[in-house]
Amino acid sequence: MDFSSTLRQLSTAQKPAQGVSVYARYVNRPAGRLLAAAAYRIGLSPNHVTAVSASITFTGVFATALLPPSHTLGPWVSLALLLGFALDSADGQLARLHRSSSLAGEWLDHVVDCAKLLAVHAAVLISFYRFFELPRPALLLPIAFQCAAVLLFFGGILTEQLRRGRGGTPAGPVPVPSTVRGMALLPVDYGLLCLSFLFLGNQKLFLAVYVVLLAAHVVLLPAFFAKWLRELA
Repeated sequence: MDFSSTLRQLSTAQKPAQGVSVYARYVNRPAGRLLAAAAYRIGLSPNHVTAVSASITFTGVFATALLPPSHTLGPWVSLALLLGFALDSADGQLARLHRSSSLAGEWLDHVVDCAKLLAVHAAVLISFYRFFELPRPALLLPIAFQCAAVLLFFGGILTEQLRRGRGGTPAGPVPVPSTVRGMALLPVDYGLLCLSFLFLGNQKLFLAVYVVLLAAHVVLLPAFFAKWLRELA
């Protein structure tokens, strides 16, 4: 297949857009589709794409932890995290194109995702400690964000796995994705966190954006837990 044919076939092998943010629907998944098509053309496997995604993401993570924040560093870190995120979408799309989805590949993808969430907030904590002029209690912010983000990720993954164990979701037409719901989910989308690093060179602005995203996670986490428990009850 040529590149355009690969893109057309990938467009028919997408996960439902219901329950994802507008960033995932309109930015990350389309970007992942382009990257998946490119990976297919050069012969990469889904696990290769996962490894590339992890390498790029952790380059941005280590840069955040080790280098002083600046107006130059911020955009590069944001780009690395966003590209890693798009590649994270590409590996699943590539697996569906190859019809090679496997438990091992899914396990690897989820482990890398969890490591990424832990590492990003750990890097912010190190940066706060080394380079920011903050009172000591402010160092608890990345720890709280890390806990909320990992709980949200784990809760969603576990809910999905338990649904599969019960035979999946009921058969019927696929619900039409809600733009309002997609906008409401935007504050807890990992892509928005990646974009926040654009402001890394401005300590006050980055801290303010980081706190707002943390607050969104803290507010929405109980709502997600209540929803998932209700669905599984």
